[in-house]
Amino acid sequence: MLAPAPGERLRTLRDLLGFTQEQLAKASGVSQSWISHAETGEREATEDGLRAIAEATGTPMSFFQARPSTVPLDSLRFRKLASASRVTTRRVHTFYGESYRVADDIITAEKYPTPALPYAVGDEVTNSDIEHFAGATREALRIAPGAPIPHLTRALERGGVAVAPMALTDVDGEEQPATGHFGVSYWAGLGATALIGYFPGRQGDRDRFTLAHELGHLVLHTFRPRLPDNIAEDEANRFAAALLVPYHRARELFSERLSLTEYARLKATWGVSIQALIMRAYAVEAIGDTRKRSLFVQLSSRGWRKAEPVSVGHEEPQLLWALLSRRFGARPYVPAAEALAIHPTVLRSIAPSPEPKQPDNEDRPPGAVVQFRRRVS
Repeated sequence: MLAPAPGERLRTLRDLLGFTQEQLAKASGVSQSWISHAETGEREATEDGLRAIAEATGTPMSFFQARPSTVPLDSLRFRKLASASRVTTRRVHTFYGESYRVADDIITAEKYPTPALPYAVGDEVTNSDIEHFAGATREALRIAPGAPIPHLTRALERGGVAVAPMALTDVDGEEQPATGHFGVSYWAGLGATALIGYFPGRQGDRDRFTLAHELGHLVLHTFRPRLPDNIAEDEANRFAAALLVPYHRARELFSERLSLTEYARLKATWGVSIQALIMRAYAVEAIGDTRKRSLFVQLSSRGWRKAEPVSVGHEEPQLLWALLSRRFGARPYVPAAEALAIHPTVLRSIAPSPEPKQPDNEDRPPGAVVQFRRRVS
């Protein structure tokens, strides 16, 4: 275990909250040079200086004495765009590392079972291997082998994989888009905590694919030598598609004759985007390259590449909130922040309190896939 390093924790706090040294100095009354020297270790981070920063930012003093996360950052895999900025990626690294530290503490304290996922070994996995691991993962998570997954988040949490929505903030505490980032995950293996973090998007189908993609990283890349990012991302994408629409069902569902409207109906049933369904049909060789190109041309002409029809419900994680409130009560954030040595903002993000059920959703379980109800033309 690493020893506490208050100066390094100060840099961590800035990344969590989105402060520059100058902004933190202005907010706290501590000089920018003091902050800089404390972070680099050139000057001791005194208790008075840290307390001024803690009070200015609403951070518990215990944060500065916490041991850093044990997550090796070079082991993290991201679902992100190549254009994502390095600054945002560093902040995501930091936010996820702190989230993992806290989630591991909560899960361990409450003795919640850790996942028993299948895992790949060796240098290579084939398409057939990925299909196999997707099926084995369904079995491990007690998901029916050939049915749509009505609530992927709940299946992950029941299987011991914690799911945490993540929200970066600016200096005013307002949520800031993590442009180009979708998800990040880590699992050290059997007996260890697994955490999938994701940045909620406008569409539930995108979030579901992100969770399945990150699950693919856990299964395919935990015990194998590190692969180039493009290869690992491609494998995780193929795993996600195979998990969400199993091979034998895909072969039954798709054909060259299937229209775009019928793909939209399948989206409503399977909770998978039309574009991902087309790529799945192509991957299982139910359609050829010509048909795939034709369908994507149709998508573009209808404006569906940017805004697909058919809403898929958002899934709300519950595990971390349930464990947090069991340990710290119905209003857990303030007492938990001190005990877990974390800023309350992080807790509110990764363990959001359940939202009241909306009246028009009373007939549908929270987070269930919204069924297709309108004609698509």
